[in-house]
Amino acid sequence: MNENFDRAPGAGRTRNLPADHGMGGAAGDGETKTTLFNQREPLRQPRTSPPYGENNISAASDMGVGEFKRPSKPQQSANANSTSASRRNNELDSLVKSSKLSASAPEFVPSGINLYEDSTFYDDSEGYYSEPTLADTVTDFLGHLSSSPGSFESDTEYITNMLNSWVTTEELLNELVELIYTQSTAIPNFSYTGARLCNYLSHHLNISPPSGNFRQLLLKRCRTEFEQRDVAVRGDAETRKKFHSFVLFLGELYLNLEVKSGKGPPNRAEILLSALNDLMNSLFSHPVDENLICAVKLLKLTGSVLEDAWKENGKPHMEKLIQRIETILLDANCSRDVRQMLLKLVELRSSDWGRVRVAAAASNATPDNDPNYFMNEPTFYTEDGTPFTAADPEYAEKYQEILDRQDYFHDIYGENGNEEYESDEDEMEPEIEEAFENFCLESERKRQQ
Repeated sequence: MNENFDRAPGAGRTRNLPADHGMGGAAGDGETKTTLFNQREPLRQPRTSPPYGENNISAASDMGVGEFKRPSKPQQSANANSTSASRRNNELDSLVKSSKLSASAPEFVPSGINLYEDSTFYDDSEGYYSEPTLADTVTDFLGHLSSSPGSFESDTEYITNMLNSWVTTEELLNELVELIYTQSTAIPNFSYTGARLCNYLSHHLNISPPSGNFRQLLLKRCRTEFEQRDVAVRGDAETRKKFHSFVLFLGELYLNLEVKSGKGPPNRAEILLSALNDLMNSLFSHPVDENLICAVKLLKLTGSVLEDAWKENGKPHMEKLIQRIETILLDANCSRDVRQMLLKLVELRSSDWGRVRVAAAASNATPDNDPNYFMNEPTFYTEDGTPFTAADPEYAEKYQEILDRQDYFHDIYGENGNEEYESDEDEMEPEIEEAFENFCLESERKRQQ
């Protein structure tokens, strides 16, 4: 067995038998070899199976019949691989013939990439680098004022200077008026700031074309909306919502828009005084909840100013409006919450819109003639928790005690109230020192008991 053992690398692993062991050997040897070969696992197929060449075929034909039958499975795999490889070669040939790729092409573009040949695509991208328009600038500025109303004075002066150099034609002025009106009625809770901005621009914009200055064009734009009031109060929900925003903006505009006069201080726009009366009559003519809520808000906002102005002119408009509200409370089918709002409004008007007119001048005010005499005085509490104010007869005496107590603690603890009392024992007076020692002895005696 040692004589037939081959020590060469890979010995005994070849498919072909050694040359000295042919088919002429003993039958027993052949059977033994066949049994040993069949016990081994077949060789692993390669990952890629190239087709067999002619040399492999001729080598297989040179093998004996017995030897050719042994590796039956590998031979079948080789035939299958040869068939699939030839099929792939045919597919590649057909793909190359039908391909539109060219080596001389200027660039290669994968099939999944879409090309935008439309020139407008590139034109739109240039918009990011173009100058901002008037609409973009005004919209951004109004949005900034809406989020930061505290910076109104400084920011409005800056934007007005920029608008003076920008708005140089009648067309741009009309566009500016439309932008401010639209944003003032569209941004929630912006009507007050928008009205202030309109007043500022009406006095500081330099352009004044023949069609009118900023204030005149703004009032003309408001008149366009005003003339549609009878239709708007009966429109759908969206139409009524826009109309109510316009009504509240017009109320703010009446309170904030100043019209300069030749003599004396500036006045309010008188044309808005009659317009607001007509608007409230239109709202009460169709007493649904939304219209009534808008009327209540407008009267709470401008009621006292409107009544004073109408009384000056001798017009009983406010009396008539209150009578219409009382009629609506009796006849209209409004909701309970809206009915409560109308009742509160009537009570507010009966108290002169919450104003106190009996207050005397500050120099002549006394607790007897001024109900607000003690309004700004502080409230103090005694040791047992009883509050007392300046209206208390013993206020002066108790207040003086508090001041004395504050001065006492101020001398001991200092101004901040947390400074320790600093004093040397050598500087302590004899009476105080004796009292302090008695105090310490008494404390020690109580502690021991």
